[in-house]
Amino acid sequence: MALQAAGRQSLVDTVVEALRSQLAAGEWQVGARIPTEHALAEQLQVGRNTVREAIRVLVHAGMLRSRQGEGTFVVSAADPGDIMRGVQRAGIRDVLELRIALEAEAARLAALRHEPADLERMRTALDAQAQLADAAGQPASGSLELYADHDIAFHKAVVEAAHNTALTATYGWFSSSVREALVSALDDRAMPKVVHGDHRAVLDAIAAGDPEAAERATRELLDKPKRAVEALLAAR
Repeated sequence: MALQAAGRQSLVDTVVEALRSQLAAGEWQVGARIPTEHALAEQLQVGRNTVREAIRVLVHAGMLRSRQGEGTFVVSAADPGDIMRGVQRAGIRDVLELRIALEAEAARLAALRHEPADLERMRTALDAQAQLADAAGQPASGSLELYADHDIAFHKAVVEAAHNTALTATYGWFSSSVREALVSALDDRAMPKVVHGDHRAVLDAIAAGDPEAAERATRELLDKPKRAVEALLAAR
């Protein structure tokens, strides 16, 4: 299917949208090489420089990849930015359910693949978080944001200990939504508070090399806030 001719206003943006639409429609499969700049310029009735800039935008977005001397190839038919924005619009329950899916598997793999440096990062994050806790074990006044940062650092260290590049990358862009949900939960009296013992249980299971225990501890850790959110939603 030929690309439709682009309008003259905001040409680069127009070409970006035209190419993005063709990618989403399956005009070129993942791994396939897209037409040359010259061919696309003729199809879209624009200059090659315009096409070149549009391709750069889509390369930066992670949809295309250019290989010197070979051409430009399809990496993804979906715009990762759109996926991220969809996650950011998701409710806290959706975020927690996705966290459980990602982190439980990460903890299981971490128990099998972790290195000493991975465990040290987990301990460092938990120790730093504990130093910001009050007598009740919750964020001391004025420390909520930093407290959340240390919590996220622990969970990212667990994911990174799985030594799975795809899992680490996925959790990397997802972690901003995790942090936002965590800050909201820490500031909500209806939500369960952070229990350091639950986090230590995850760390201990990983350090012991017990994948089943690591997965179970992670699910138990995250199931508490999920049940609280479900109760709040049911009460509405």
